[in-house]
Amino acid sequence: MTTSSSERGVSLGMPELPAPGYPDDVRARLETDAREIIARYPDSRSALLPLLHLVQSEEGHVTRTGMQFCADVLDLTTAEVTAVATFYTMYRRRPSGDYQVGVCTNTLCAVMGGDAIFETLQEHLGVGNGQTTEDGKVTLEHIECNAACDFAPVVMVNWEFFDNQTPGSAKRLVDDLRAGRPVEPTRGAPLCTFKETARILAGFPDEREGAVEAGGSAGPASLVGLRLARGEAAPARVVHPRDGGPHDEPRDRAVHEPSPTEHLSSHDAPQTTSAADPSHPSGPVAEEGE
Repeated sequence: MTTSSSERGVSLGMPELPAPGYPDDVRARLETDAREIIARYPDSRSALLPLLHLVQSEEGHVTRTGMQFCADVLDLTTAEVTAVATFYTMYRRRPSGDYQVGVCTNTLCAVMGGDAIFETLQEHLGVGNGQTTEDGKVTLEHIECNAACDFAPVVMVNWEFFDNQTPGSAKRLVDDLRAGRPVEPTRGAPLCTFKETARILAGFPDEREGAVEAGGSAGPASLVGLRLARGEAAPARVVHPRDGGPHDEPRDRAVHEPSPTEHLSSHDAPQTTSAADPSHPSGPVAEEGE
C-alpha cells in the first residue's frame, strides 16, 4: 500500500500564498504606531526590532501577516524580516499563552534546582518545552541565563523576575496565573500580559499607575559587592531553616528581617531554595562516568 505525498506531509514545492493583510482599522492603528517608532531612528530599517514587538503585541506572536506589515512599512523584503524574526527567541512564531513562564536551566540555576523545577512544571501543566496549556494561559519554556545568578534558581514570567524558586513555589505560581489570582514579581514592574509586555518592548510607555516607579533595579544580593567596595558594612543576616529546627547562630544575635525591597513577592521560595527540598534534591544524579 502506498501513500500520497500529501498524506506523508511532503511539500511539492508549491509557492506559499501571500500572507493575508490586517483589517483596515487594525492596519491604520498599527501604521500610526509604526510611524512613531520609525521616527526615532536615522535609518528606518533600524526600527525592525521594535516593529516586530509591535506586531507581536497585536496577535501574541509574530505571524506572516505581521512580518509582511513590517516589510511594507520599512521597504524591506519579507526574507529580510523573516531572518530577524526567526533569529531572536523573544519573537514567538506560533500562538502562545498570556503568560510566558521561563525556567532558567543554565549552569547555576540548574545546579540549584532549575532542572527539577522545569521537570515538575512540565508534569504539572501537562505541556512540553515551548507548549501552551489548553486554557491558553501559560506557555512553558526553558530559557538562557537572565543575569540573576545570585537569586538562583530563577523563573521569569513575561520577563519579570521570580527569585529563589522551588518546584513547590513554581507550581503555586503557575496555578495562580491560570486562576487569575494576583501575582507580584520579586522586583520590577507589576506583571502584565504577554501582549502588553510586547507593546512596552516596542517602546511605548507603560501607562499603568505606579508601574514606572516600580521599575526596580538590581536586587540586594547583586549590590553586595558594590556596597563592600564603598566600605559599607553588610548587615548581619540569619535565615532560619524551613523546618524551624535549630541553627548554628546564637539566639541572642539580632536577626535581620528582609525589608519589602529585599523580598517583594509572595511567590518567592525561602532563601534556602530547592537544595533543601527533600523531594527534589539538586546536584548530580549519577556518579561521573555512569
